[in-house]
Amino acid sequence: MNRLTTTPVVVHNEALSRYEILVGGERVGLTAYLDRGDQRVFYHTEVDEAFAGQGLAGRLVREALTHARAAGKRVVPVCRYVAKFLQRHEGFADLADPVTPDVLRWLRTELD
Repeated sequence: MNRLTTTPVVVHNEALSRYEILVGGERVGLTAYLDRGDQRVFYHTEVDEAFAGQGLAGRLVREALTHARAAGKRVVPVCRYVAKFLQRHEGFADLADPVTPDVLRWLRTELD
């Protein structure tokens, strides 16, 4: 397991519609989204296994949600990690919109 020797940094990679967490300049995790009007639909979050258990996913999602709030976006947590994060952190509960069949159909169309 890699121990963090530098402070992780979260960056918004708008071109790829994702937030990335970097350690020592290397991307070690990401949370991907697609915008649907005023909604930001988060559909996938991952952190490299070598960096698991160090709180990076939580930090990544917290900063992504904070950025979404500042951008005036609602959050649709299709990604299970983002959904769990929202349940555990009431300070972000006001951002959440439900995952509906319509959103899931739209997401499948966009990702195909």
